[in-house]
Amino acid sequence: MKHKPRQSRTTGWQLATGTALALAAGIVLAAPVAKVHDLAKSEQQAYLDTLRDLVHIESGSRDIEGVTKIAGFAADRLKQLGAETEIIEPKDVYRMDDTPEKTGPVVHATIKGTGQSKIMMIAHLDTVYQKGDLKDQPFRVDGDKAYGLGIADDKQGVAAILHVVDMLKKLDYKQFGTVTVVLNSDEEISSPGARALITKFAQDQDAVFSFEGGGKDGGVRLATSGIGAAYLTVHGKSSHAGARPEGGVNSLYELAHQVLQMKDLSKPEEGLKLNWTLAKVGTVRNMIPPEATAQADARALKVQDFDALEKAMQEKIQNKLLPESKVELKFEVRRPPLEASEIGRKLAAHAQGIYKNELELDMSVADKATGGGTDAAFAAVKSRGGVVEGFGLSGFGAHSNDAEYVQIPTIVPRLYLATRMIMDISEGKMKP
Repeated sequence: MKHKPRQSRTTGWQLATGTALALAAGIVLAAPVAKVHDLAKSEQQAYLDTLRDLVHIESGSRDIEGVTKIAGFAADRLKQLGAETEIIEPKDVYRMDDTPEKTGPVVHATIKGTGQSKIMMIAHLDTVYQKGDLKDQPFRVDGDKAYGLGIADDKQGVAAILHVVDMLKKLDYKQFGTVTVVLNSDEEISSPGARALITKFAQDQDAVFSFEGGGKDGGVRLATSGIGAAYLTVHGKSSHAGARPEGGVNSLYELAHQVLQMKDLSKPEEGLKLNWTLAKVGTVRNMIPPEATAQADARALKVQDFDALEKAMQEKIQNKLLPESKVELKFEVRRPPLEASEIGRKLAAHAQGIYKNELELDMSVADKATGGGTDAAFAAVKSRGGVVEGFGLSGFGAHSNDAEYVQIPTIVPRLYLATRMIMDISEGKMKP
């Protein structure tokens, strides 16, 4: 069957939407779509049950047994919902300084409809926690909060995607072309195995929604920082620190010199940040240290800023305190930045309209990065559509020992929002 020319498609959503325009014009609020809202409300307890099951599967990024188990859990649920599902063992692994020998699997699922729209939802299955931590942070509900290991980052997002797919099935809604789900298990270690797959699956999508948490205020984000890392190694020469210090080349002195001369390379006003955070030197007190290393965390809003930073750092290390020392610098881009796009802005405006017009809730839209990075950036590398981050529940305490939680009252609005966005995109409510 021949495809219609792109300009005549009725599923375009790359310009301002009717809902957003109505919001700007101050038109009176509309009631929620009853069948969708009622279904979202009826899903709340089932969602909490799914969240409990996910939390109780330990899935640290380097725990291959754990991430394989949780990937199987998610894949089985998607299969039961009628999705064509596969578990992919990544082959094209981007090797970084701390990349493990083996990375976890990626769940890829596709639900086919009768329309033309292509919509993708992403979240990650892995956590930062170590195996055995679950005993101290099991799933529990306390008032309007649900606590648990990895619950905010990002098991709430996985559960949300599973229940949005479930809602589409229960609504018998098929007007989309495809709904694609990608769940990876190496996000917390910069997605070395999943990044190429996320970019590949996202490139022909009309919209990509990433289900990282919506923060305390339930906002969405159109920009995230790029994350880089610098590794500085100084080779000196050992010698007895008491009897013959002049026979050595003190790598600690050279390391200190190098770090200090690079301390002012940050440009906070431009979102460029370089901070030295780790250092290691010496083995015993009475030996001139022969080798010293340091690591720095880098953040940027544009890829070219990383290029300029690396160039500046390479130039700096040519200026040495101790000529006999050898200084090496390695720089890696662990995540590219997600830059706000016009398409993304209009998707976010439509989401704001749904929240305000139909649910009478406010939603912030951040189009400037604040320092964090996510897999949404990999989705945006080649995507022709818009990418919006933060479709997950509101919560707090990610990566904390005992305070990670999600806000239960945001379950219904988030399930409703994602489902309504899929419907409006598929029905051409965001017209070119």
